[in-house]
Amino acid sequence: MRTKSLKKNKINVVTLGCSKNVYDSEVLMGQLKANEMDVAHEEDGNIVVINTCGFIDNAKEESVNTILEYVKQKEEGDVDKVFVTGCLSERYKPDLQKEIPDVDQYFGTTELPGLLKALGADYKHELIGERITTTPKNYAYLKIAEGCDRPCSFCAIPLMRGKHKSKSIEHLVVEAKKLAANGVTELILIAQDLTYYGLDLYKKRNLAELLENLVQVEGIEWIRLHYAFPSGFPVDVLDVMKREPKVCNYLDIPLQHIADPILKSMRRGTTMAKTNALLERFRESVPEMTIRTTLIVGYPGETEEDFQTLKQWVKDQRFERLGCFTYSHEENTHAYNLEDDVPEDVKMDRANQIMEIQSQISWELNQQKIGKEFKIVVDRKEGNFFIGRTEFDSPDVDNEVLVDATKFYLKTGDYAMVKVTEAEDFDLYAEPLVALERPQALHAKRATKK
Repeated sequence: MRTKSLKKNKINVVTLGCSKNVYDSEVLMGQLKANEMDVAHEEDGNIVVINTCGFIDNAKEESVNTILEYVKQKEEGDVDKVFVTGCLSERYKPDLQKEIPDVDQYFGTTELPGLLKALGADYKHELIGERITTTPKNYAYLKIAEGCDRPCSFCAIPLMRGKHKSKSIEHLVVEAKKLAANGVTELILIAQDLTYYGLDLYKKRNLAELLENLVQVEGIEWIRLHYAFPSGFPVDVLDVMKREPKVCNYLDIPLQHIADPILKSMRRGTTMAKTNALLERFRESVPEMTIRTTLIVGYPGETEEDFQTLKQWVKDQRFERLGCFTYSHEENTHAYNLEDDVPEDVKMDRANQIMEIQSQISWELNQQKIGKEFKIVVDRKEGNFFIGRTEFDSPDVDNEVLVDATKFYLKTGDYAMVKVTEAEDFDLYAEPLVALERPQALHAKRATKK
């Protein structure tokens, strides 16, 4: 029989899935810290909390495998307790309890107080914006709303996150000020749908007013918009983007498809003509804007003609940033009633074709940047390079700017002006316009002069 450790408990929070989960883990860790508990993110600990993703097949598989891995560690005596929270647990709790009973307890996405109680902590209502951020120190996610009211046929998020619920502008400004006080200079606004923001609280789409308040927060340099919806887009946001230098000329707007039969079946509330008109308005209103989108191929009933329409549209639109996913047949969604009739190999082939087109577009657009100057933020140092981003790039998903660390010295978290010298499909190489030379190089020069 295993003897439990007598040392002080350390809670290891493991995060899987999207930026919304990252945010939720940070809030959990902030609560635990406020309870004076020892907590870390993805480090060793005798108590493990796994924040799972349940969105599509690959994410569900990763979550299940992670749970099994820590249950095995528990059986071997390396950890004492394993708790599971997040979207997978919200969606499949009864099944998980039956299939993996050795987990100490499962919690859904809205059961933070119960999880804290199980961990021996109290839920502190007075904490606003008190988080332990797990991103590089210069940027942080700011979740402005929870849940989603959209009826998209393929999406299980409303099952896991519930109805749309906005946070007040006052709450978000306080949160932003606390992040800025801790050195955060870039806010990445996230929600299942940013464009729905405010409808429940203010009876109007109020993203523009939120932005006007956030740009006044001292210390914030960039504000980036993620996950907009094409139907009912609040165009006053474009005016704020054009007027306010802190609001990045960047928009992440998952469009999913363009063929009208597929858009109708997906219940997207738009058409090819309306989507193209919206994109044209974006580019007319903010010519410098970088548009990131994501697409789904292999949706039920997607014909070769539908796919060719999508391919040609990608060629014509020349999106600056684009990702492509294969359709995942999710139970309890509207599309689950349809036959998943596109074979997996066809799905993969179509996704690869789209990404080949996008790779060429990205290469061509990047070649145009050679010799031009950009402001970048330095996220990290990796090997012999400082890795930075322009305002046109989000972390983890977009292009990066590489600066030779053997020749130049940049400080992580700082902003710098650089000149692009080379360009690949998805990355740029650049030299700082004004930067300190590396101390070693400086010493070598002095030695030469002597």
